[in-house]
Amino acid sequence: MDDKKIVELFLERNEDAVKKSSEKYGKYCYFIANNILDCAEDSEECVNDTLLRAWNSIPPNKPDSLKAYLGRITRNLALDTYDRKKAKKRSTQIELAYDEISEFVSLDSSSDTDATNEIAVKIAINEFLASLTSEKRIVFMQRYWYLCSVKDIAEKNGISQANVKITLMRLRGQLKKFLEKEGINL
Repeated sequence: MDDKKIVELFLERNEDAVKKSSEKYGKYCYFIANNILDCAEDSEECVNDTLLRAWNSIPPNKPDSLKAYLGRITRNLALDTYDRKKAKKRSTQIELAYDEISEFVSLDSSSDTDATNEIAVKIAINEFLASLTSEKRIVFMQRYWYLCSVKDIAEKNGISQANVKITLMRLRGQLKKFLEKEGINL
């Protein structure tokens, strides 16, 4: 079933929307959650909470991309869960990814960042990503959106870990220059 039909089911308040969403995007959401949480039980709970949030938010929302909508909900829920549990145990990969990119972009969704500046940053990052080759964009997203380890990125893309590290370092430098050129001060 295509996304438009699934969204229509949500809008009609048909419970099949949750089932169809789970069938189509459950593994995708689990992948996102598990990269952040590294715990099967917490990741499964996060996926279930994602479906509940989607049920409660559609309507009034009507997402153009159900995959992106569910992915964002999952990521935010997983990061919230991670924050609650990080005092007990830390994930090196998440901390490393945060440290790498935090100089340029606030990853804290609860920060007091001005809403207008936040929108400008999102637009600029989207423009930056659009300017990259497909390969570089994939590496960037795998690291900073999906929070994959350098090792996992190298394996998934058939490149060396050293190549991934160099690519990420260069992309961070390009992002910094791009944001400065756009007049965005972080």
